Amino acid sequence: MFKMKNTFILPVLTIGFLIWVLATLAFRFAGQFFFITDSLPILTSLYVVVIPALVLISVLTFKKFKLSGFENIVAGVLLVLPGMVLDTFIIQFFEHIFPNMAPNSATTFGSWLMWAYSIVLLTSIVVGMRKNS
Repeated sequence: MFKMKNTFILPVLTIGFLIWVLATLAFRFAGQFFFITDSLPILTSLYVVVIPALVLISVLTFKKFKLSGFENIVAGVLLVLPGMVLDTFIIQFFEHIFPNMAPNSATTFGSWLMWAYSIVLLTSIVVGMRKNS
């Protein structure tokens, strides 16, 4: 049976929550300057730039807590869980929370969030499976 230390659970959830708060504030106060959905090059670069940023954050988190194997996968879930839960409401009330951004940006914003969360989850799976083998 798999034995996992649980000392990383609350700190990793906290890191995920803090990342969500900072990202949400960035979109709330400056999203109109960088989340430009009518420009394909800018939008494409937003999808591309988030890859190395989130891979780095994920891997650094795993290393900070000296996680191994399956713990990395659990940590990846914990990193994205606060944001996934809270962004459910953010997307639903997009126009009220982000009056600085065009209302028709909500669907692209939701898509970009799913992309970002998927990167963290995929990173945790790849790192976790690699350390198991």
